[in-house]
Amino acid sequence: MSTTETKRIESEAASQVEAWEETTLKTVLERSPERKESFEGVSLEPVDRLYTPADTEDVSEIGFPGEFPYKRGIHPTGYRGKLWTMRQFAGFSSPEETNRRFKYLMAQGQTGLSVAYDLPALMGLDCDSPLSEGEVGKCGVAVSSLADFEVLFDGIPLDQVTVSQTINAPAPIFLAMYLVVAEKQKADFSKISGTLQNDILKEYIAQKEWIYPIKPAMKLVIDTFEYTTKHVPKYNPISVSGYHIREAGATALQELAFTLRDGVEYVQYGVDRGMDVDDFVPRISFFFNAHNDFFEEIAKYRAARVVWAQTMKERFGAKNPRTMQMRFHTQTAGVSLTVQQPLNNIARVAIQALAGVLGGTQSLHTDSYDEALALPTDAAALIALRTQQIIAEETGVANTVDPLGGSYYVESLTQKMIDGCMDYFEKIDGFGGMVEAVEAGFPQREIQESAYQYQKAVERKEQVIVGVNKYAMDEESSKYEILQIDEGVRDHQLLRMEHVKSIRDNGAVANSLEKVKRSAKTGENSMPAIIEAVAAYATVEEICVALRDVYGIYEEPAF
Repeated sequence: MSTTETKRIESEAASQVEAWEETTLKTVLERSPERKESFEGVSLEPVDRLYTPADTEDVSEIGFPGEFPYKRGIHPTGYRGKLWTMRQFAGFSSPEETNRRFKYLMAQGQTGLSVAYDLPALMGLDCDSPLSEGEVGKCGVAVSSLADFEVLFDGIPLDQVTVSQTINAPAPIFLAMYLVVAEKQKADFSKISGTLQNDILKEYIAQKEWIYPIKPAMKLVIDTFEYTTKHVPKYNPISVSGYHIREAGATALQELAFTLRDGVEYVQYGVDRGMDVDDFVPRISFFFNAHNDFFEEIAKYRAARVVWAQTMKERFGAKNPRTMQMRFHTQTAGVSLTVQQPLNNIARVAIQALAGVLGGTQSLHTDSYDEALALPTDAAALIALRTQQIIAEETGVANTVDPLGGSYYVESLTQKMIDGCMDYFEKIDGFGGMVEAVEAGFPQREIQESAYQYQKAVERKEQVIVGVNKYAMDEESSKYEILQIDEGVRDHQLLRMEHVKSIRDNGAVANSLEKVKRSAKTGENSMPAIIEAVAAYATVEEICVALRDVYGIYEEPAF
């Protein structure tokens, strides 16, 4: 449709809205005013009363699924060909306990595994570190060496099950353990698929679980890109994560913009290494939050595909369609779960999950209703999984592709997200890139301000949280059964570590750790040396210390 015709339609729509406001609407408002003067979503952005063709581009121009710029999805058949992967996040206590949970969930119809590691593992510490005391196995599964990893995936064929690992600063070590276990299972590396979170930029922005300074940490990320592209071609070496950015208090737009700009930074670093975008970018995946503002979340996912496709094509000259097709995992918003009236969380999770599905996610995790109280029980995890299965099998939303495409409201929100995202890109490019913007504290300050404004809106009751600042009840959360982590898990893990250290070839361990240091000093790819160290049963902390001796540690400046 021509620009002139589009403007004519928009002008006619605006005139029709004005006439409707002067007649039908005005009469009703005089008799029955609206509930409040202004309406805002979770991101505190104003929402108009009505959306029409005047608010969006011509809906006939929104394109088709499977075609650039993929606003309506990367697959022409949507979920008619294949449902999203139902991937419940799980990990607690010992590797034995988590292995049992994995097998339980798979028996209930889960189609992918997602591993949560404990805080010591996330920080590159072993279970015997003084800093690990009180944290071993608490917020995820405890893993200190290949011996733990072997137990964790005992009886789980890694060439048949896709596994997502939520690990960042020590991610190359956990990738190495995954590959060594797969090799011991005699798995075909050409068939292995899975995802390593490995998104170190979002650690400096939001989650704060880092080890090394930013630039050496970025080097390690690109090492994994380079290694997997050559040796494990179906593996996703990174899941660029907006989830934690949103959990820290970002708006939907900030989550979108900072996540995609992180992705652009990784691509640029890969190109600077000499890699071809059409070789490695197709294996980059993303990880988004699904919050309470239903339509805003759907618009966010649709906008993400457009921005990524256009950026890969225009900024990096991508030719391969798969380079331009954004694939992403979604998790419902943990930050939205409440301790008060926790069963209400089941409804929140269902609505958030539905937004992820209507937005076209490839993979989905639904939070358990009790996660504001503790790690989920088996029963709560099962309800969360059944929520996905009900959406898939009973609602009919998977029968058609992008069912909300063409909605004036959704299309308007989508375009607003695209425009706002590109504005943030311009600001970040002004710093010289995302690394430099993070070093200057730009995204951190933006998120802090958004979190503050949202909290003030909650306190003023402008943002309602059912059961918290409205419809509150006197009840005891203690009446809900919660998962209790055995305090003996650290002793259990210490015994395994002592056994490993007593039977391994300590000379081989020392030699392999020297190779890790040498790779860091020379700038060569560290993955071969890390794999050798892992196979020799060097521990996570031993390998991290070897790298830390060369790179140093990161200390966040005051912003």
